Amino acid sequence: MKTLLLTMAKGLVENPDDVTVDVDDVNEKGITVYHLHVAKSDMGRVIGKQGRIAKAIRAVMRSVAIRNNCKVVVEID
Repeated sequence: MKTLLLTMAKGLVENPDDVTVDVDDVNEKGITVYHLHVAKSDMGRVIGKQGRIAKAIRAVMRSVAIRNNCKVVVEID
């Protein structure tokens, strides 16, 4: 799932080398948190107008997580 998030983010930004993903361990609620880090200049590209791209990224990640019987949250830092 980390590679999926990296692939989606790198396709959106101008500086794909600055894209990183940190993964937290599963918390007590069974949720895995993915922290997406991009360059400041690319933040608008990842979030999109009114957060539409960010919502789409989260929706794709949630649908993959459901297929794998887990829960995920994507935070854009």
